[in-house]
Amino acid sequence: MKEPFLLHLPQTKTLPIVASIPHSGLLVPDAIAASLNPSHRHYLPNQDWHLDRLYNFLPGLGITVVEAIYSRYVADLNRSPDNPHFGNFWQSIIPEKTAFDVPLYQTLPSPEEIENRLDRYYHPYHQKLQALLDEFVQQFGKVYLLDLHSFLGLIDDEICLGNARGKSCSEFFISTVDAAFCDRGYQVVRNKVFSGGYITKNYGKLSEVEALQIEIRYPTYLNSQQFDDPVVPRWDIPEFEEAKQNFQAIFSQITRTLSDSK
Repeated sequence: MKEPFLLHLPQTKTLPIVASIPHSGLLVPDAIAASLNPSHRHYLPNQDWHLDRLYNFLPGLGITVVEAIYSRYVADLNRSPDNPHFGNFWQSIIPEKTAFDVPLYQTLPSPEEIENRLDRYYHPYHQKLQALLDEFVQQFGKVYLLDLHSFLGLIDDEICLGNARGKSCSEFFISTVDAAFCDRGYQVVRNKVFSGGYITKNYGKLSEVEALQIEIRYPTYLNSQQFDDPVVPRWDIPEFEEAKQNFQAIFSQITRTLSDSK
């Protein structure tokens, strides 16, 4: 089996910045899809729609990107391995229900299948991410980790930055990102509901690693009229292209500021 993630290497001078995109993958293996309730076999809600496309400029800025291929419903990479592996959407690697408390399965996965999913989809992503961070700390002395997500609901703010309430990264790092978004006219909050998931909190505890979660609200880059129907929203729209141009300018500013601080 090929790796359950894509690795995008820098296309210019490598910077000590790694971006993780754990929830934009949409693939669901046929055997898993067959076990779902019929209503969930062609559409699963609350995924980080098209962030792989939105952020595909990052390697051109010198950022290394690791991006999930498979859906968060196959294995949620932003959940702790210490939690029950099957259960609550917000806590378990394999959710039993959607974020809206709707049952997912027609046939529940067996304990063996759950372990198999961890081995095939969850652990390889984290092994690669850990290896990248170790490599960059050795090469540069420190590394910045950006964990990239999107959302709808819970809060109405446009951009939410999470650093485990000051524990996973420095004030300088979060302020750099905050200022770059604000300079392009986006409204930003910090640690409001989204204070950072497992990836941010786990890797942000490591010596010489600064981790920051960035949550962007769907309407900042997608047409909000698409969210009324149970279909994957389109990305080939003017709103998406405008947001992508803005985000490229934002992340260019971020990389310049971080590089100039060395």
